[in-house]
Amino acid sequence: MSRRPVSSTRRLVDTGSFPFTGALQSKSRSSPLLSVGLVLVGAFLLIGYAFSGSGIFGGDKAAVSRIEGDFSCTSEIQRAIPILKKAYGDSMHKVLHVGPDTCSVVSTLLKEEETEAWGVEPYDIEDADARCKSLVHKGIVRVADIKFPLPYRAKSFPLVIVSDALDYLSPKYLNKTLPDLARVASDGVLIFAGYPGQQRAKVAELSKFGRPAKMRSSSWWIRYFVQTSLEENEPAVKKFEQAASKKSYKPNCQVFHLKPLR
Repeated sequence: MSRRPVSSTRRLVDTGSFPFTGALQSKSRSSPLLSVGLVLVGAFLLIGYAFSGSGIFGGDKAAVSRIEGDFSCTSEIQRAIPILKKAYGDSMHKVLHVGPDTCSVVSTLLKEEETEAWGVEPYDIEDADARCKSLVHKGIVRVADIKFPLPYRAKSFPLVIVSDALDYLSPKYLNKTLPDLARVASDGVLIFAGYPGQQRAKVAELSKFGRPAKMRSSSWWIRYFVQTSLEENEPAVKKFEQAASKKSYKPNCQVFHLKPLR
């Protein structure tokens, strides 16, 4: 799934001069070249600062994305891979990822040693790059509507990871999709879901997703898991929290660890 880069239209100043220009002009007019030179140097310094990591437009790009409505839990998975390897151990050797932009997750996982990875892309890939289309052609990534049963046998994958997809499903379809994800997992299901207040799906993308995302609270998800008889994977939760604490990792998404269906 393609994401358009966030562009900022904030201007440093509304006029053609900088705040300290008046002070320069109040100096002696006998050296205009010096004044012009100082103004240009100041301008270059401000522009460089603005576009640096600590400037106005730098810093945490993920935070900017959240504000602009272009947040992705799929990208969060790639950041969390070292933590997941500590928490899930051998289960990370064979992974199914389900969600938008699954090609990027699968490509990243395939670079890990002794790791097999497959993906399910719930939406069209007309604008996908050649690498993604190659994964589809090889059968590593499948394009499939997750409202229907996944094309895999029970317990086909030790670990199933889903991101960004469940936020777009109504409870009616969640009742079918989530148990099916647990069906094809043998060790666990890992869910990355957005926090309430995070925006998803710009107007131009609604034709792809079908509906705006519904950001649900952790208490909503916990009640839902209980109602659908999906149990929390407590050993995985503890290992994940321990690994995250050691590496000072704080996820930008809600993370839920579930047991597979018995």
